[in-house]
Amino acid sequence: MAALLVGGCGSGGGSPAASPGPGTASGAVTPGAPTITIKDFEYGALLSVAPGAVVTVTNMDSAGHTVTADQGQAFDVDVKGSGGTATFTAPSAPGSYPYHCTYHPNMHGTLTVK
Repeated sequence: MAALLVGGCGSGGGSPAASPGPGTASGAVTPGAPTITIKDFEYGALLSVAPGAVVTVTNMDSAGHTVTADQGQAFDVDVKGSGGTATFTAPSAPGSYPYHCTYHPNMHGTLTVK
């Protein structure tokens, strides 16, 4: 019975390890980890992180969103709605990394790595 309850909380789209991208879906938030909280189709406060930090994204909207780097492939993570979470690893090079939602072009944010 417990296996059914755990299975019901998953993404239903296969194993995150099966897709070798810079972001992964996750069901758990690491306490104290840098977090981007999406709410009301906004990314929230600007976030500064250390190079290589694991960033957690929590989506409080009912619609799905992405956190996709504007340039290159620094990070790209898809986050299901209604409390869905995902993580990605921040770039190792210091700098400002603008990002957007591929589903909602009006959503923009910037990750600062320092």
